[in-house]
Amino acid sequence: MTQIIRRPAVAGMFYPAEPDELNHMLDEMLADANAIDSPAPKAIIVPHAGYIYSGPVAATAYRRIQAMAAQISRVILLGPSHRVPFRGIAASSASEFATPLGRIPLDRQLIDALAQTHLVKVMDEAHSMEHSLEVHLPFLQKTLGNFLLVPLVVGDASPQDVARVLETCWGGEETLIVISSDLSHYHDYATAKKMDRTTSQAIETLQPEAIHYDDACGRNPVNGLLYLARQKGLHARTIDLRNSGDTAGPRDQVVGYGAYIIH
Repeated sequence: MTQIIRRPAVAGMFYPAEPDELNHMLDEMLADANAIDSPAPKAIIVPHAGYIYSGPVAATAYRRIQAMAAQISRVILLGPSHRVPFRGIAASSASEFATPLGRIPLDRQLIDALAQTHLVKVMDEAHSMEHSLEVHLPFLQKTLGNFLLVPLVVGDASPQDVARVLETCWGGEETLIVISSDLSHYHDYATAKKMDRTTSQAIETLQPEAIHYDDACGRNPVNGLLYLARQKGLHARTIDLRNSGDTAGPRDQVVGYGAYIIH
């Protein structure tokens, strides 16, 4: 059987391409992350911009899963499509996803089962240049070590359809759900803070119907998770909320970043 490897598309742009530099940057962000105690998450929502912008925010969620490394053997990773418009949810035909830190094997058995449904289709062009999933892979490698990956790019899909896919993948304590999403885009600092607080409240209260196009670029996967979490009686908590004006950019046009755990 031919091995298909999805190569990094944004190494050297969104995060360092050199392994030692990347490891050092990840170690620093995780060490600096707020270590407040919180319940072990079943799912996290984390941002996907360049590491200098959103990495410190994402690290606050990834620090919380480091202690779960021994139990987690599978990660379901969903993010929005930035480059390829399509309906539904796209899987990959790859056997492995590569980063500067090594290769991650895909859970082909589960992916092939999902592709037999009408909700998921194999569509490699949705994955080839997509950064919303890729930027999380080094964080996952650093915090979890070895695991099987189910990477899914979400196009135009309803919360109900995303929730059905997540339900199929839900598993037990061995499975972690990771949803990739930034928040508001290119507003002034004060406007962004207000919008992102409102979005965070919607996440905390599990109200997908309150999160719209301008609130979060990953609203489709986020809303699917919130829809399912509400059905399952789970709880959501904001653990970090900042924007690019707080991390590494000017304050006239900022992008919002939040980190959340669902438990």
